[in-house]
Amino acid sequence: FSWRKLGRGRCGAVAIQNAFHSSVLKYPLAMPSFDIVSEVNSMEIENAVNTARKELANRFDFKGSKAEIVLEKNEIKLAAENPFKLKALTEIVIGKIAKRNISLKSVEQCEPEVSPLGHARQLIKITQGIATEVAKQVTGFIRESKFKVTTQIQEQQVRVTGKSRDDLQAVIAAVRAKGFPVALQFTNYRD
Repeated sequence: FSWRKLGRGRCGAVAIQNAFHSSVLKYPLAMPSFDIVSEVNSMEIENAVNTARKELANRFDFKGSKAEIVLEKNEIKLAAENPFKLKALTEIVIGKIAKRNISLKSVEQCEPEVSPLGHARQLIKITQGIATEVAKQVTGFIRESKFKVTTQIQEQQVRVTGKSRDDLQAVIAAVRAKGFPVALQFTNYRD
């Protein structure tokens, strides 16, 4: 690169500008990265609840009973006449959720509540996002494994950035093999 070759005046300024832009384009601005998330597809939950309701309507042991399944955002509310029917209802719902390939690590079953009259209710929560303590476990595991990447906790997900695609793929394989208490997915892969 020679200043004398560029000359002076307007043409020289354009040549300098072009030389600057061509050198900038040679270097990538962003490093490869991906996000570690824990998300459950809400449509799959809705489909699981709808198929559980259909089975409830067709089951002989529930004919004439006041059992119900109600879905509200990330909560499934179950109600039945007695604890025995509530247990059967819970098994139906959990079975339908598992058939939809939703990890049961994302499903939290609360303790059943039984009223003095014998009516039973139970709440099933669907967890979305990675809790802060689990995100710290994930980032700590990646750091202890000495991968050449950086991690950053962003709200309910973890962003992993590295210089090479191979490093990122090694992190994905290690995190999958570790087995954390929540179901993890790897999204937003940028190269």
